[in-house]
Amino acid sequence: MKAITSILVFTLFIGSSIELTQIRETFPLAANNEEITKKLFDDLLFVTNKEKEIFIAYKGAVSTLMAKYTTKAKEKKEFFKVGVEFLEYALIKDPNNIEIRCLRLSVQENSPKFLKYRANIEEDKRFILDHYSSITLKEVQNMVKNYVLQSSLFDRSEKQLF
Repeated sequence: MKAITSILVFTLFIGSSIELTQIRETFPLAANNEEITKKLFDDLLFVTNKEKEIFIAYKGAVSTLMAKYTTKAKEKKEFFKVGVEFLEYALIKDPNNIEIRCLRLSVQENSPKFLKYRANIEEDKRFILDHYSSITLKEVQNMVKNYVLQSSLFDRSEKQLF
């Protein structure tokens, strides 16, 4: 009976988890779509600070997006604060991860100035420019490239490097 319960719990956990590839494909769509953001947020609820850093970073970035889609000021503040905490934790654990840097840069670029979450814009931008050519995983390369090409933080000459 104990073995059956363990298998059931394992199956439920795996069945409710989301693949990193799916997160990477869905995240860019979430920025302008409340339904996608909420679905992605729900899919990432299982993520704790014990998961792989990239999952932690995506959970943080999606949490900051949730602030955009709630009407209560207290909830907006909490979603954003928790999201930033997850992002920063992921970067402390893996400071050389260009995908996490890109996520943080995206959040900083798109967060309202009054939130004062902009301290690492130049640092992350420089990191992306300096390390883009060393990305080995095509889907990460595409994600970073797509972000850079639509970002207002990069000028025309910088975008040509991608």
